Amino acid sequence: MDLNQAYYLVHVVEKQGFSAAARTLGIPKSRISRQVKALEDTLGTRLLNRDSRHMSLTEAGEAYYRHAKMALECMVAAEAAVRQDKDALEGSVTLSCSVGVAQFALGRILPRFLADNPRVALRLQAANDYADMIGDGIDLAIRGHAKLLPDSGLIQRHITEVPWHLFASPDMAQQVGVSASPTDLDGLPGLALGWRPGGSSWSLIGPDGSTASVPYPARLRSDDMAILKQAASEGLGLVALPAYVCAEDIAAGRLCRVLPDWTAGAPEISLLMHERRGNPPQVDALAGFLRRELPTVMNSGDSG
Repeated sequence: MDLNQAYYLVHVVEKQGFSAAARTLGIPKSRISRQVKALEDTLGTRLLNRDSRHMSLTEAGEAYYRHAKMALECMVAAEAAVRQDKDALEGSVTLSCSVGVAQFALGRILPRFLADNPRVALRLQAANDYADMIGDGIDLAIRGHAKLLPDSGLIQRHITEVPWHLFASPDMAQQVGVSASPTDLDGLPGLALGWRPGGSSWSLIGPDGSTASVPYPARLRSDDMAILKQAASEGLGLVALPAYVCAEDIAAGRLCRVLPDWTAGAPEISLLMHERRGNPPQVDALAGFLRRELPTVMNSGDSG
């Protein structure tokens, strides 16, 4: 394996073209083109589909790129392991999470990690649909789940459990009443997390472990927690959200907790990473940082 050829190919893919890769590396475009062509000749297969305007990986190219990237990261890790100093933390990390986690949790802590590690570059993929960690080249993923995740060959590390509660505007909360029970919610409008059509109900857990399922008419459906929270503060309906998402609104008096003795669940938050030795040090460093810092952020605003 010629690491120089692998290095050039990875740069071409990540910069989405030979010209951009040449500008980044400060070398002639022709040199990169020759090296990639030599790599294809050695492997006996085409790695890139390219014409005057577009470039894409072939199926073989996608497989080679993933492995080449890991090999180069291992070389960086080997150098960092020898140097053993803080400034040796360098390189990129790709992190995947939901939009809500990105907006209301990671925004509070990731700038500090990047400030402490100025030579680390972070790529954050925020989407509510689960990404393919291997196919999309993702190093770490934060996932919320109510039960065990399927065995995917990935390492799962517990972070915390996140309490969800019912919230409403002060006027609507007063309408429900302080000492309300789940039956008092019958007929009240709700705001549903998730945009797809279907029935909507709150699954509530009482202080003694009792449970209640309360159906509600959904005034608004969205997979954006920020929109649901805003709609709730304007009195459009009750909403079930993680406590930390609504902490600032509770403190400012824009939202009130409804049925304070009941919760709307406490899903587990896990960190997923690849099951392989020799993770790049910047990946391990971010994983450790998230496991230390996220529990504090995600449990803020929980009044029990």
